[in-house]
Amino acid sequence: MNRPIRIGTRGSRLALWQAHHVAACLELAQLTTEIVIITTKGDVVLDRSLDKIGAKGVFTEELEESLRSGAIDIAVHSAKDVQSTIPEDLELLAFMEREKVNDVIVSYDPNLDLSRPDLVLGTSSTRRKAMLRRHYPHATTAEARGNLQTRLRKLEEGQYHALVLAYAGVHRMEYDSLIRHVLPETQFVPATGQGSVAVECARSLEPALKAELQRALDHKATHTCLLAERAFLRTMEGGCSIPSFALATLTETGTLQLHGGLISLDGQQYLEEILTTADLSQVEALGTELAERVLRRGGRQILDDIRSQRAVS
Repeated sequence: MNRPIRIGTRGSRLALWQAHHVAACLELAQLTTEIVIITTKGDVVLDRSLDKIGAKGVFTEELEESLRSGAIDIAVHSAKDVQSTIPEDLELLAFMEREKVNDVIVSYDPNLDLSRPDLVLGTSSTRRKAMLRRHYPHATTAEARGNLQTRLRKLEEGQYHALVLAYAGVHRMEYDSLIRHVLPETQFVPATGQGSVAVECARSLEPALKAELQRALDHKATHTCLLAERAFLRTMEGGCSIPSFALATLTETGTLQLHGGLISLDGQQYLEEILTTADLSQVEALGTELAERVLRRGGRQILDDIRSQRAVS
């Protein structure tokens, strides 16, 4: 290619960290790069929770339009922000090596008491709110939209006692000193894709370039795990506004385990399944099967109830 690879990204510090990480990997492969900042709907609409914005791909749609127009060659996303179904003219080229997947509780108070009856925890995640209502029923959850620095400013101003965030973002922004508690991933099972960076491109991108980009960026084990998780999410017909969860892990013997499920908004109903396979060519089928089991066990009713509650509100 006789010009730089144009990398599309949102403009937050965390998004730029991800884009520069991609650029560094490409430059190691002797490819030159250029970063193009694009504002998404999710960056602009901050006065409503994600489930009330009413659009899929609130953090990806504008980036995808830029892929179609040729303004950028690849788009960089947090993998957990990518909608469950990708438009047919686009593809997910790579999933980069995953960071630690856990949710964490972050606070400026080094003596934070999680048992205090007036505890206020800030989060913008439907899944985290529901799980907090289940495991910390004494706590109040409060909406916390905006980029990481905006949320931390609100925390410092006293709007919350603590924030519940993904470890990956906190660590990448070097705020590890504010982590007061790491939530166990077996209890607070993360969102699909949490901890990984996804790289998207147009299907029409030149095949040899696609192959070169994939060699430089894709982490095979992470990609395999996310295929299973995303098949689960796709079958659940959910996105970031649905309190579903899925985590795939590869064992040392090469077996994939998928732990996934769904929780009601009030945290009272909790459905989970764990399935395994030694055939890594069948991980998407495993994700589909796990989702279907959850739906049969009452998941469809939970999803119907959630949609009904949102229609009323």
